[in-house]
Amino acid sequence: MSFWDHLEELRGTLFRSVLIIMVFFVGGFFLKETLFDGVILRPARPDFWLYRLLGVDLDLDLINIDIAAQFFTHIKVTFICAVVVSFPLLCYEIWRFVAPGLYENEQKTVKKAFGMGAILFYLGIAVGYFIVMPVLLYFFNGYQVSGSVENTFALTSYISIFTSMVFLMGLLFEFPSVLAVLSHFGLVTREHMRKFRRHAVVVILILAAILTPTGDPFTMLVVALPLYLLYEFSIMICKPAAAQEDQEDAVSE
Repeated sequence: MSFWDHLEELRGTLFRSVLIIMVFFVGGFFLKETLFDGVILRPARPDFWLYRLLGVDLDLDLINIDIAAQFFTHIKVTFICAVVVSFPLLCYEIWRFVAPGLYENEQKTVKKAFGMGAILFYLGIAVGYFIVMPVLLYFFNGYQVSGSVENTFALTSYISIFTSMVFLMGLLFEFPSVLAVLSHFGLVTREHMRKFRRHAVVVILILAAILTPTGDPFTMLVVALPLYLLYEFSIMICKPAAAQEDQEDAVSE
């Protein structure tokens, strides 16, 4: 294919991807009550499963202090949810675009990586939604510099933490699928991952500090712990150096 043919294929991929997102966006926009009361604001309620499991009480009040905040929050959250729901279809569109340029053995590896990436994305979403978000809410709702200062949170602040913790956790959980592809092509080995474990811990802490909206140590640790466990999982799925050498010998033969 010529450069313009590839560009035409890319244009079709982008068009279909945007169309998929818009379909879910329109559907989610008219399900406002179900989306917000049943999903987005659920971790702020005292009957959320983690609070009942731990036997703790959460008394959290949300207010709106901006005239247009609720409308734009509705649009923002609906768009993010549309991307989350359509993620497997978006992965498929990307796969359709890159697959013709790969060899058969490369197609199998990349296809598995896309499949694993979709699963890990939703796993990261689940970790952020069911564990990280409620832990943060409980901590900050109960933290006071003085008993005379009551905690009342703005809707925009809640949504900011929700989107950064939940959506970004899903994206960060894509790390093992990327490493699986790099390991297949011999760019990363299990020995490399173990060798740079200490460096990875420092990078994870820095990344957690950047991603957390509040920047406090507790939030950083809550975000950093799943990322470190993800790094250890990545070591397990990476090929050892000996296996990669055998693969290179088989290809050369």
